Amino acid sequence: MVSPCQSPCKGEAWLNPDLVPFRLYFDPRLEMGLVGLYSVMVVITGVSGLVGGNLARALLAQGRQVRGLVHHDRRAIEGLEVELVRADVCDPSALGRALEGADVVYHLAANISLELDSWADVEAVNVQGTHNVVEACLNLGIRRMIHFSSIHALEQEPLDTVLDESRPRVSSLSFPPYDRSKALGEQEVRKGIARGLSAIILNPTAIVGPHDYYPSYFGRAIISLVRGRVPALVPGGFDWVDVRDVVQGAIQAEKLAPSGASYLLSGHWYTVRAVADLVAVLTGTHAPRWTVPSSVAYQAAPLMGFLARLSGTKPIYTRVTLAALRSNQHISHDRATRDLGYQPRPFKDTIEDTLNWFTHNGYLRLPFAPGGQC
Repeated sequence: MVSPCQSPCKGEAWLNPDLVPFRLYFDPRLEMGLVGLYSVMVVITGVSGLVGGNLARALLAQGRQVRGLVHHDRRAIEGLEVELVRADVCDPSALGRALEGADVVYHLAANISLELDSWADVEAVNVQGTHNVVEACLNLGIRRMIHFSSIHALEQEPLDTVLDESRPRVSSLSFPPYDRSKALGEQEVRKGIARGLSAIILNPTAIVGPHDYYPSYFGRAIISLVRGRVPALVPGGFDWVDVRDVVQGAIQAEKLAPSGASYLLSGHWYTVRAVADLVAVLTGTHAPRWTVPSSVAYQAAPLMGFLARLSGTKPIYTRVTLAALRSNQHISHDRATRDLGYQPRPFKDTIEDTLNWFTHNGYLRLPFAPGGQC
């Protein structure tokens, strides 16, 4: 609660001493005695990530009030009129305080892992953390929760048939820890819905786009391609989607979707080779010449991981990544198009905008703007 000793009209107030200050907003009609505190608030967990930074910008552009949960890295939301709160989804008490007064919660916070030994970490955030968010929303009477799951929560096979929202969620221990954790996270949301929570589940594919400050796995892969640090490619491909399209789909889902609905937010399926060739054309660089067989890459993956740890980086390819690249090429977003007006933009536009953003923000140095413009 806000301290009564501090006037919110004067600027900033504290939720508690452990939280960073945030600005309280008042309806201008307050002084005329017509209305009280304007308390409609959108809270984003994981606001400092690729999706969170883009979502915050889109909501602010609509004139909405945004509060974001952060840990340490705030680059994605620096300079934005976002109320920042230090809170961890694994801490129910802090989470409850951070969500007080919210009307809508976008739950993005997740532990994304491409390793096979990461169950304890991903379970803590993606399952128990989601459970905590659901409980907080129910306890506080949050009007609506939008939960970001993943395409990885759904079984990919059979690969020769269309993958839509009816596809079973993964359950077997043969699936990677991250995949299982996202499927179990969805179960926690479903339990909340059964208890009266109004919630929607979103399953985006591989997300790419601007404002990638960290940067993401795919963002690092693009940077490495441009810098010539990828000696060879691997077979396979994935469905890639623009972060801005995912954000618009999420906002539309908040407004239009019935509680309990789930939506696949997919984009376009491209091979790794096609992505590398597109990056090369747009930047005037050279794509790796060789594509190694999957069996060779699979055997070399542990060595790549070891070398990456020695250099303080993360490997582009792991055994989990290689398995994911044997993905379903027929991921349907028909439901999202029908219900939400969802239309993913051309993949070339996404890569060009991403390269421009990396260039303008110092991640890449190119002699000309991506796309061939001087």
